[in-house]
Amino acid sequence: MIEARHLRVLRAVAGTGSFSAAARELGCTQPAVSQQMKALEQSASTPLLIRTGREMRLTQAGEALVRHAAGILAGLTAAEEEVAAIAGLRAGRVRLVSFPSGSSTLVPTALAAMRAAHPGTRISLVEAEPPRSVEMLREGDCDLALAFRYGGGAAGAAAEWEDLVVTPLLTDRLVGLVPEGHRLAGAERVGMAELADEPWIAGCPRCRRHLVEVCEGAGFTPRIDFATDDYPAVVGLVGAGLGVAVLPELAVESVRAKGVSTLAVEPAVEREVVALTLPDLARVPAVAATLGELVRAAAR
Repeated sequence: MIEARHLRVLRAVAGTGSFSAAARELGCTQPAVSQQMKALEQSASTPLLIRTGREMRLTQAGEALVRHAAGILAGLTAAEEEVAAIAGLRAGRVRLVSFPSGSSTLVPTALAAMRAAHPGTRISLVEAEPPRSVEMLREGDCDLALAFRYGGGAAGAAAEWEDLVVTPLLTDRLVGLVPEGHRLAGAERVGMAELADEPWIAGCPRCRRHLVEVCEGAGFTPRIDFATDDYPAVVGLVGAGLGVAVLPELAVESVRAKGVSTLAVEPAVEREVVALTLPDLARVPAVAATLGELVRAAAR
């Protein structure tokens, strides 16, 4: 295998015409230059220099190698500089995927901090709910994924994510939403069973499944009249008196809850919000820095 250090020595010998002059240019000894040239000729399996007395000239193979060496060494230098810039957070990119309520609450604070601290790092954002966001991470379509899991399914989710680096961000409690004129409006808390006869507005498919599980645990099956992935639409439907809902606090925080009363739900229902990445990606400086800013944003 031809090594870059050997190519540098060959160029110096070709440019100066001797081993001793090349050694002075490179800041090493003449025997070291001789040894590296011998190693290069062994790698090339052909002579590269013709020595006639004090003179030295290149063979045809040596001329070809010197001609290519310039481009190879220039490309290697450029690659080294680019890698150094990425490692030093002067460059690089992070592809982030997040569920909508995370995008509107945690992500803006984290990305603003990243831009201020590392303006050379480019961060892109797309939205997807888990498990699609987790699939995107495993398929190489993103570097960092915000996801969530509900308490009742934590063991299963932990097994599902065992090949990933999981960073807990916060615990997000679900709250009940009722129209302002509802009989329970103004109450501090409500038991799920008290909502058994209400029409329901459900959220994303995963949240919808969890809603059914929670309601069945309280002894009833919810009558879901409307279902939408759009949290503002859920709030709007409740505010119009078309039903009740439970939403994560992050979702309520990101929406102007007009015409709606919020109340604590009993028994408490919580979901854990996490950041996921692959083990190799966790060591990439830009990904690690973004992850750190997400942790700080969640702690505020």
